[in-house]
Amino acid sequence: MEFSELVKYRQSDRKYSNKPVEKEKIQKCIESARLSPSAYNSQPWKFIVVDNYELKEQIADCAASLGMNGFTYQCPIIIAVVLEKTKFMASLGSVIKDKEFSLLDLGIAVNQFCLQATDIGLGTCIIGWFNEKKVKDLLHIKDNKRVPLLISLGYSESPIREKTRKPIEKMCSWNRY
Repeated sequence: MEFSELVKYRQSDRKYSNKPVEKEKIQKCIESARLSPSAYNSQPWKFIVVDNYELKEQIADCAASLGMNGFTYQCPIIIAVVLEKTKFMASLGSVIKDKEFSLLDLGIAVNQFCLQATDIGLGTCIIGWFNEKKVKDLLHIKDNKRVPLLISLGYSESPIREKTRKPIEKMCSWNRY
């Protein structure tokens, strides 16, 4: 698929079929994330693929609260994205420039994961609203680690939606604000 088409088709899917996702397709998405750029090549991420049904349901319980993210029960796979330690220079740069490079890097990797999924016919949704402490407990993640995002993954049953975005004139300017 052409890149310009790919970015139009990538969306936050919230309806999934119960068709299992092939391991090779999951690995292809992980590989795309692995190849993402990062500050000082720190690669500050670890992707935990949750495909065990009972465990996936428990992770879905962590995401589905206050009436949000109930679709996580439908998707066959949930990916927990763990923020890992960065290299010293990336950490130093974050402090000096007051920019959290590791979170920016993680966002790039997650986006590449999701674009790859779209390209091979899978749907995704990036989830930030969930009980992080419970997710960490369920996945045996150390207390000093963060899990900023989950990704739902599966065969989408959502129609491709027309994107509603700000006009380009409101989000881009040339040579001045």
